[in-house]
Parts: sequence; C-alpha cells; structure tokens
Amino acid sequence: MADVPGASGPAQAIFADDRAARGLGIELIEAGPGRAALRMSVTEHMANGHGTAHGGYVFLLADTAFAVACNSHGPATVAAGADITFVAPARVGDVLLATAEERTRYGRNGLYDVTVLRGDEVIAEFRGRSRSVREASVREAEEAR
Repeated sequence: MADVPGASGPAQAIFADDRAARGLGIELIEAGPGRAALRMSVTEHMANGHGTAHGGYVFLLADTAFAVACNSHGPATVAAGADITFVAPARVGDVLLATAEERTRYGRNGLYDVTVLRGDEVIAEFRGRSRSVREASVREAEEAR
C-alpha cells in the first residue's frame, strides 16, 4: 500500500489488513490521530433495486473510516455500536468521500462522527461508538478464528 499523508502505525496497519475495504476499491486518503478520510467509487454491483447505491455499501465506507480513526491511537479498538442517517442517494459512478473525526475518548470508549460526501453534498451522517479491547482479548479473538 502506498504511503498516505498522516497515515502511519496503527491507522495504516488497520486499513492495510481490511480485505473488505480493499476488495471494494476503498482508498485511504488521509489519516491522523482520531481522524481519517477514505474514498470509494460506487460501481454497478453496489446498486440496489432502486438503481441507487445500496445503503450497506455507504455504511461500510463510513464504518471503515471510523475504524481507521478510532484505531489511530494504538490499542486495538472495535465498534461498540453505530448508526447512520441517509440524507441523499448515491448513484453508480459517484465518488464518495468519508471523513471521520473523533469527538471524545473516555476510558476505553470513544465517540466518532463520519460524514459521507459526494462533492459538497452530504450523502450520510454516521456516529460510531468505539471500545478499546485488552491485548488478551485480541489474542483470544485471533486464536478463535
């Protein structure tokens, strides 16, 4: 993976290991402490029965930006929950940009907002809640695979 401005260490590593994102052609544009920007082109196979981008793909883009941002600090971090508001439909051929920003971290928890844009138009707003996992929990999860 090419070097990305501001992306190093855990942020770059979590994205490099994300096979789902890479398989969809999602690109890491920028990352830093508590923030990330990712880009995805909406392809034909992402269209739903209405001819617009399936919301699951928009959610996946936002969730990936959230994952990169909340893992940028170092300890392994997972989603504790997330919700999304779809504001406008995305269409085949659209290029979407998801920007994630940390709002707060407290204890092992964090709160992140992600905006998904098509140009200047808001497509979706996502809020993710994160939880840092203990190192033993990470090893146990890997061994269970």
